[in-house]
Amino acid sequence: MGFDEMDVDTIWMDGEFVDWDDAEIHVLTHGLHYGSGIFEGARCYDTENGPALFRWEEHLDRLYQSAKPYEMEIDHTPAELTEATKELIQRQELPSCYVRPIAYYGYNSLGVSPKDCPTNTAIAVWPWGAYLGEDALENGIDVMISSWRKHASSQIPTNAKTTGLYVNSMLAGEEARRNGYAEAIVLNKEGNVAEGPGENVFLVRDDEIYTPGLSESILDGITRDSVIQIAEELGYTVHDNVSISRGELNTADELFFTGSAAEVTPIRKVDNVVIGDGSRGPVTEDIQQRFFDIVEGAPEEYDDWFEYVEI
Repeated sequence: MGFDEMDVDTIWMDGEFVDWDDAEIHVLTHGLHYGSGIFEGARCYDTENGPALFRWEEHLDRLYQSAKPYEMEIDHTPAELTEATKELIQRQELPSCYVRPIAYYGYNSLGVSPKDCPTNTAIAVWPWGAYLGEDALENGIDVMISSWRKHASSQIPTNAKTTGLYVNSMLAGEEARRNGYAEAIVLNKEGNVAEGPGENVFLVRDDEIYTPGLSESILDGITRDSVIQIAEELGYTVHDNVSISRGELNTADELFFTGSAAEVTPIRKVDNVVIGDGSRGPVTEDIQQRFFDIVEGAPEEYDDWFEYVEI
């Protein structure tokens, strides 16, 4: 869905609500030239208790943590960003939506150093369904191992959600799509599994669950953390600090992606090698069903995962 087709007309920028078409920046903005921005991707779900931002506090915490290695000072408190996001959703009357906060070094000088550049902040919301398609949630997707490697945390901080770093994700994802796959899996510099372009990877073997640890050059995904908690509560053993070799993907019983956009998406093939029986596996289905039960039902025991919005 293109932005021009969306039933949204307002964006919050630096403390003001502006028309969607007027949300513009200068062509010499530092973040445009050097990728010096940080962002989040969150969802507001239409729960049985009303619209609610899912794990919003954790998303905001990560946004402010992402700013630290870049010495970026966000000129708004978490409470102000929360109020702005809620009002934006209210103005658009969106019971469910995707939420994109972003902070970036703005226009002043065009040297590599952002020393004299202001920090600008914006928030947009829009309707967005299943990131990889509704069919993908049930039947899974085909992925390829990308020829592009994930950068190491000694090169660029991998646990900061930085705009410029997503060039790596774009290259990997587009390579996969050019070759007829829905998405990519990216290996780290050691040749082990890191993650997808915008997703964490989980492997199931003998009813136990494995996912690469933070030292494997991955983003500490909030949906990843949610799924680990859900899986453990369902009685599964979860190994969340492991290295997974490329070859282990081919012999897995099940594989799936997690992410705010991808939610819980099964993987049925890797480089045309069928995973399991080539369909959504029972463990993936169990976790996926529980995940959607939570985000749609907002049960009381998960109340701290939701920030409710009145519309």
